[in-house]
Amino acid sequence: MRKAELRRSLIRERRAISVGEWRQRSDRICRKLQCHPLFSQATTILAYFSFRQEPDLSPLFTDTQYNWGFPRCVGQSLNWHFWTPEESLHENAYGILEPHAHSPIIEPAAVDLILVPCVACDYQKYRLGYGGGYYDRLLSSAPWANKPTIGIVFDFAYLSQLPIDSWDKPLKLVVSENYCI
Repeated sequence: MRKAELRRSLIRERRAISVGEWRQRSDRICRKLQCHPLFSQATTILAYFSFRQEPDLSPLFTDTQYNWGFPRCVGQSLNWHFWTPEESLHENAYGILEPHAHSPIIEPAAVDLILVPCVACDYQKYRLGYGGGYYDRLLSSAPWANKPTIGIVFDFAYLSQLPIDSWDKPLKLVVSENYCI
């Protein structure tokens, strides 16, 4: 199956999950993350706000022992900004919540971990995203290329193999409700 077809199928399946089941699965992913040393030993973590029923990591964002950063889409790139739960958010052109432009920018050197949203991941730790290439460009650029990454996905989207392209880079780790690999 090609990436576009696979993406549509998995997003449809994800959106069919009941709200209660989505919340339970998301909470299990949050608990798995909290137990992993890559997460627990980090200080500044880049994350995302759930979109199209992606796993919801928002229960983690109130933990003040971490500095949280979130992306803003600027042209074809992601700029990362610090954010705290007291701050309001802005909805971008894609309908994704993001910090306001005036929020402080995070420099790559300050980042300990990147939590990467995924439509799917495979056993080799490759990810299928939404097709815009934002994370591919980010994770291939010199300042970000060696940052630890954790792909976040529900179990049904953790697959044996994905179609990959030459620019695809494997993640450091994949976390789902039942896997931490």
